[in-house]
Amino acid sequence: MADLINVEVTYALPQVQELLKVRVPEGATVRDAIEASGILAKHPEIDLDGPNKVGVYAKLTRLDTTLRDRDRVEIYRPLIADPKAVRKKRAEEGKAMKKGGGPAGEE
Repeated sequence: MADLINVEVTYALPQVQELLKVRVPEGATVRDAIEASGILAKHPEIDLDGPNKVGVYAKLTRLDTTLRDRDRVEIYRPLIADPKAVRKKRAEEGKAMKKGGGPAGEE
Protein backbone atom coordinates (compact mmCIF):
# COMPACT_ATOMS: atom_id res chain seq x y z
CA MET A 1 0.00 0.00 0.00
CA ALA A 2 1.30 3.45 -0.95
CA ASP A 3 2.16 5.92 1.78
CA LEU A 4 -0.31 8.75 2.26
CA ILE A 5 0.56 12.43 2.38
CA ASN A 6 -1.39 15.30 3.97
CA VAL A 7 -2.48 18.10 1.62
CA GLU A 8 -4.76 21.13 1.96
CA VAL A 9 -7.06 22.30 -0.82
CA THR A 10 -8.29 25.89 -0.62
CA TYR A 11 -10.73 28.03 -2.60
CA ALA A 12 -11.47 31.62 -1.62
CA LEU A 13 -14.74 33.40 -2.29
CA PRO A 14 -15.40 37.05 -1.40
CA GLN A 15 -17.36 36.04 1.72
CA VAL A 16 -15.66 32.83 2.83
CA GLN A 17 -12.60 30.65 2.30
CA GLU A 18 -12.86 26.88 1.96
CA LEU A 19 -9.94 24.97 3.44
CA LEU A 20 -10.14 21.20 3.18
CA LYS A 21 -7.57 18.74 4.48
CA VAL A 22 -7.15 15.52 2.52
CA ARG A 23 -4.88 12.51 2.57
CA VAL A 24 -3.78 11.33 -0.85
CA PRO A 25 -1.34 8.64 -1.97
CA GLU A 26 2.28 9.63 -2.43
CA GLY A 27 2.73 10.66 -6.07
CA ALA A 28 -0.73 12.26 -6.28
CA THR A 29 -1.16 15.29 -8.52
CA VAL A 30 -2.83 18.63 -7.94
CA ARG A 31 -5.89 17.37 -9.83
CA ASP A 32 -6.00 14.20 -7.69
CA ALA A 33 -6.03 16.26 -4.47
CA ILE A 34 -8.74 18.62 -5.75
CA GLU A 35 -10.94 15.71 -6.78
CA ALA A 36 -10.34 13.85 -3.49
CA SER A 37 -11.31 16.95 -1.48
CA GLY A 38 -14.87 17.00 -2.84
CA ILE A 39 -14.68 20.74 -3.46
CA LEU A 40 -15.81 20.38 -7.09
CA ALA A 41 -19.18 19.01 -5.96
CA LYS A 42 -19.54 21.79 -3.38
CA HIS A 43 -18.59 24.56 -5.85
CA PRO A 44 -19.78 23.63 -9.35
CA GLU A 45 -18.57 26.99 -10.70
CA ILE A 46 -14.98 25.71 -10.51
CA ASP A 47 -13.81 24.70 -13.98
CA LEU A 48 -10.29 23.29 -13.82
CA ASP A 49 -10.09 22.97 -17.61
CA GLY A 50 -11.46 26.50 -18.09
CA PRO A 51 -10.80 29.85 -16.44
CA ASN A 52 -9.76 28.63 -12.97
CA LYS A 53 -6.03 28.49 -12.41
CA VAL A 54 -4.32 26.52 -9.65
CA GLY A 55 -1.22 26.95 -7.55
CA VAL A 56 0.76 25.49 -4.71
CA TYR A 57 1.61 28.03 -2.00
CA ALA A 58 0.76 31.02 -4.26
CA LYS A 59 2.90 29.77 -7.15
CA LEU A 60 0.98 28.97 -10.34
CA THR A 61 1.30 25.34 -11.31
CA ARG A 62 -0.23 22.72 -13.59
CA LEU A 63 -2.84 20.15 -12.67
CA ASP A 64 -0.38 17.30 -13.29
CA THR A 65 2.19 18.60 -10.79
CA THR A 66 3.13 15.98 -8.19
CA LEU A 67 2.43 17.04 -4.62
CA ARG A 68 4.55 16.69 -1.50
CA ASP A 69 3.48 16.21 2.08
CA ARG A 70 1.92 19.37 3.59
CA ASP A 71 1.47 21.19 0.26
CA ARG A 72 -1.42 23.64 0.02
CA VAL A 73 -3.28 23.52 -3.31
CA GLU A 74 -5.00 26.79 -4.16
CA ILE A 75 -7.79 27.19 -6.70
CA TYR A 76 -7.96 30.73 -8.06
CA ARG A 77 -11.08 32.47 -9.32
CA PRO A 78 -10.83 34.13 -12.75
CA LEU A 79 -10.05 37.84 -12.73
CA ILE A 80 -12.98 40.10 -13.55
CA ALA A 81 -10.73 43.02 -14.54
CA ASP A 82 -7.19 43.34 -15.85
CA PRO A 83 -5.10 44.77 -12.96
CA LYS A 84 -2.84 46.70 -15.36
CA ALA A 85 -5.82 48.37 -17.05
CA VAL A 86 -7.32 49.31 -13.67
CA ARG A 87 -4.05 50.92 -12.51
CA LYS A 88 -3.69 52.79 -15.80
CA LYS A 89 -7.25 54.14 -15.53
CA ARG A 90 -6.67 55.28 -11.94
CA ALA A 91 -3.46 57.04 -12.95
CA GLU A 92 -5.23 58.85 -15.80
CA GLU A 93 -8.06 59.92 -13.49
CA GLY A 94 -5.52 61.21 -10.97
CA LYS A 95 -3.81 63.38 -13.61
CA ALA A 96 -7.18 64.90 -14.61
CA MET A 97 -7.90 66.04 -11.06
CA LYS A 98 -6.46 69.37 -10.05
CA LYS A 99 -5.32 70.43 -6.60
CA GLY A 100 -8.15 72.05 -4.69
CA GLY A 101 -10.82 69.92 -6.31
CA GLY A 102 -12.18 72.57 -8.69
CA PRO A 103 -11.61 73.05 -12.39
CA ALA A 104 -8.25 74.59 -13.29
CA GLY A 105 -8.19 78.34 -13.92
CA GLU A 106 -11.28 79.24 -11.84
CA GLU A 107 -10.93 81.63 -8.92
